[in-house]
Amino acid sequence: MVNALAVIGKSWGGLTGQQWGVLGAALAFIGGGMGSAMGITYISNVASGILVEDPEKFGTLLPLIAIPGTQGIYGLITGILVTIMFDLKTIPGQTGIMIFFACLPVAFVCFISAVFQGLTAASAAGMVARRTEELGKALVLPALVETYAVFALILTIYLFTVIK
Repeated sequence: MVNALAVIGKSWGGLTGQQWGVLGAALAFIGGGMGSAMGITYISNVASGILVEDPEKFGTLLPLIAIPGTQGIYGLITGILVTIMFDLKTIPGQTGIMIFFACLPVAFVCFISAVFQGLTAASAAGMVARRTEELGKALVLPALVETYAVFALILTIYLFTVIK
């Protein structure tokens, strides 16, 4: 007969620790990746209109187009860190759920910040379209949105370090 306490220790809410950890890692990547894809789409729509009129501005607009993609990178980093920092095959259910919750800041904040960063970059592209020399100022605007994605990644990594 299976010891009920041994089974309860290995699972939580019907999922094993490994399943919770993988779910958290996947959700962090999905959130960051979806947000980045949406954010890049917003700025790319505006940039393509500018580039039709002035193809020489491609290099100038490229940083604005690329910047919402960083949240997808943060999601990927989070997913990889889950597999590096934890032995997912042996962790109990409680630890797995803690990993899952630790992944949520990246999953949600990176999704939202990438979308809004794309919108902010799209607005900033209008500055660059009229005055190319204002690229430095234009980059500051979406970079401010980036701050919160960085904070989410830092919090997630910190939470990983306190999970035992």
